[in-house]
Order: sequence, then structure tokens, then C-alpha cells
Amino acid sequence: MTGSGQRPLIFLDVDGPLLPFGAPSQQYPAYQLDPERPAAGSNPLLARINPDHGRRLAALPGDLTWATTWMADANECIAPLIGLPQLAVVDWPEPSGTDEPEERNGLHWKTRALVDWAAGRAFAWIDDEITETDRAWVSAHHRGEALLHRVDPRHGLTDADYATPGEWLRTTHETPPRPPDTPKA
Repeated sequence: MTGSGQRPLIFLDVDGPLLPFGAPSQQYPAYQLDPERPAAGSNPLLARINPDHGRRLAALPGDLTWATTWMADANECIAPLIGLPQLAVVDWPEPSGTDEPEERNGLHWKTRALVDWAAGRAFAWIDDEITETDRAWVSAHHRGEALLHRVDPRHGLTDADYATPGEWLRTTHETPPRPPDTPKA
């Protein structure tokens, strides 16, 4: 259980998990976009996003947060397509120009920012670029619990990609139901 009483954060990337890429184009299904949505015509690749993702993501027991280079555009373009409300958006720091040794050794550029954003709060990070270097760094530098779940960008989110974080969030962080009041004797 989370010690703070707060629900865990769920950091969600767009390119890869929601918008699959890297496989032959004919492999991807095309979903019908609602022509009434302003985002529908903005990017033809948006037709690859399964609209069912919104319902499935909203069912996860945590606070969904965009962790993507789409930044605020994720709320304008992606959220309406999949039926999500406006979500918090991680603000990425400006590149400092320094060459950190961890980044030279494979640490993802998002990792430090997500640990800072979480500020000790438990989180699940769903992304297609997570490595063992990121897992080790988070384990050493984040005082809360964390699950770093890598998605295959060629397939995007699959049933297994919902099962793993969903199970972790439910068994580790969901408050169990309270027992009913016992009658007084």
C-alpha cells in the first residue's frame, strides 16, 4: 500500500505505447476517427490509436499523467480520441548542456525528471524506451515504489501491457475494501 494515502502516478508515453510504430505500415489497424474531433485530421498516424485504450487506462488504479514529448498536445490530440479527460503533463526540463555520466551509460533522458516529478510517490512508468539502466537508477534514487514497464513499440499496448501494471497497482497500492461494520452485541 502507498504510505502517503495518495494513489500512485501512472506515467504514460504516447509514441510506442499508444501510437505503435516500427513495423510495416500494413500491419497496423486503422481505427475510425471522429471527424467532429479537431485532432482527427491533424496527423494521419492517429488512426493507429485504439480508442479502447482510454477506457482501459482509466480503469487502472492510479493517476494518469502524460510523460511524452507530445506534452500539452497529448491533452488536445490524444485524450479526446480515446475518451480521457485532461491529464497532468510532465514538464520536461530544458537541456542543461551538461553530459551526465548516467546518460552516456544509457539512462533515458526522462528518468531523472520522472523521479523528481513523483517526489517519493509510488509510480508506474509505461514507455517503449525503458532499459535496465533506468530500472537500476530509479531503484537507487527513488524513495517510493516504482514499476517501469517497457512496451514493444511495434505492437503498442497489448493485453499483457495492461495486465502487468494493473496487477502491480492493484496488489501493491490499492486500498483493500473495508470490512462491513460488525453489529454491536
